[in-house]
Amino acid sequence: MREPVDLRRQRILAVVQSRGATRVSDLAAELAVSVVTLRRDVEELAREGKLRRGHGVARPVLPEPGRAAVPVEPTADGGPVAVVVPERHSYLYEALHGARTAFEEAGIRIALHIAPAVAGAEQPIVEQALAAGARGLLIAPRWRSRTTEEADYAWLARLPVPAVVMERRPRRGSALHAVDTVCTDHWYGIHLAVAHLTGLGHRRIVLAARDDSPTARALRAAFVEIAADHPDVDKWAVALSSPGAAPDPAAETAEKPIDLPSLLAELGATAAVLHGDVDALMLVQSLRDGGVRVPEDCSVIAYDDVVAGLGSTPLSAVSPPKAEVGRAAAQMLLRRLDGRSPVLGGGPARRLELLPTLQVRGSTQAPGAADAQASDATGTSGATSASQ
Repeated sequence: MREPVDLRRQRILAVVQSRGATRVSDLAAELAVSVVTLRRDVEELAREGKLRRGHGVARPVLPEPGRAAVPVEPTADGGPVAVVVPERHSYLYEALHGARTAFEEAGIRIALHIAPAVAGAEQPIVEQALAAGARGLLIAPRWRSRTTEEADYAWLARLPVPAVVMERRPRRGSALHAVDTVCTDHWYGIHLAVAHLTGLGHRRIVLAARDDSPTARALRAAFVEIAADHPDVDKWAVALSSPGAAPDPAAETAEKPIDLPSLLAELGATAAVLHGDVDALMLVQSLRDGGVRVPEDCSVIAYDDVVAGLGSTPLSAVSPPKAEVGRAAAQMLLRRLDGRSPVLGGGPARRLELLPTLQVRGSTQAPGAADAQASDATGTSGATSASQ
């Protein structure tokens, strides 16, 4: 499906604002469009005064380094709310739709900003949004690593307008601890997955997860805690779900992906929880290519439930309340905007967690169930159960 022009131009602005002067040819390659298309986009954005262009280069319209941005007077209606989310993040785009409905009902415009996959990309985007008159901020920083997360705490805590951090849980005791946040209770999501699998009789479970976002790190920590303490889990392991799922795959210290069929065989595992629907669908295909049937040989639960149900075998999935998270975050920000003080209005800071649900589909079943059914069909007895 072709990307909407407005979204593509938001991404162009995000890249240029975060990196500075950028070659048009490089932008075209990165955004997977022709140079001719990219040049038209840059010309239109320059005509609108959103960036500067010249000799094959796009430049941001930002203050000179070391100079403070000059605030722009808000518009008559108080200015829009800036919403900043990472590029190509379907999970957070669903949350964005929930937020948009709440703002529309309140009669407040939003200004959407797409942050590219570059460390520190959000700060210049937010600065420009505030300079343009944004009266509030709803943000979901990418935070690929703990280092990049910590680097953003100080400037986010000093924002002169009300802000809500969405689907991110800042470290306890950090500068952002007292900032409003709305997120999914991912510990509970892993609890649902493990409880479902152990309820079916699975005793050895693998988590194949990413490690390049706060959600990924929360899922890993939750799985380790739950699996280690669960009386019905005999063995467990955590693996990286794909080569690009680490904060810096090229680093010598980066965790390396493990061949999932081999890990399952080594552990004698009969079930897996896979983080990220796309990674989950690809790993299921990898299992099948390795001769592992889903769910006959291995039950699978995906985590995200954006496209998990669209696989050739629809995947059971933990489903965070994505739209509800966005709507709750918008309502929390609206509560701040209604207060007399732009920052302290509406009372003390809040940290809200919403519980995910488990959608059971065709990718989970009791271990050995298929063999038992086959034996019954042929009139034999003593079906061989999966390794315990």
